[in-house]
Amino acid sequence: MKIVLVAAVGENGVIGRDNGLPWRLRSDLKHFRAVTIGKPVVMGRKTYLSLGQPLKGRTNIVISRDPDFAAPGVLAVPTLEAGLAAARGDALRRGASEIIIGGGAEIYAQTMAIADCLVITQVHAAPPGQALFPTIDPGMWQETERIEHEAGPHDEANFAFVTYARRLPRSG
Repeated sequence: MKIVLVAAVGENGVIGRDNGLPWRLRSDLKHFRAVTIGKPVVMGRKTYLSLGQPLKGRTNIVISRDPDFAAPGVLAVPTLEAGLAAARGDALRRGASEIIIGGGAEIYAQTMAIADCLVITQVHAAPPGQALFPTIDPGMWQETERIEHEAGPHDEANFAFVTYARRLPRSG
């Protein structure tokens, strides 16, 4: 079962500002949907709350330290380990070969060492923001695909869809 981190990352590593996205990129939202549809998506509570609703066509697994956290249409779990276990079971039931990690910064940092693949939208902008994606170490990750895109009519910046494969065996 592959663990895939999916994120949009600015040139300065920023992925979020004030519990939201620091840009408008409709093309990236469509890409995110295409990559994640039919798969379990593990995310933190703040990321889920920033979405405002569950992602349709995917099992939404939300990690929260708050034992009272609950939301319709999501599976709330107390730890990353519980989230990954639930995602594995869901992926097996769905016939999916991947578990998606959908953010935020803390969840990405905790899963980088066990990920098999990174699917990154490299946003050609450097917006201010508090949430950062972990550094992608070229000794650990090899770029396997890059597709550059000009900003579309509903995009605030040019961007590239970049896929990375792990060079070394994962630690988890």
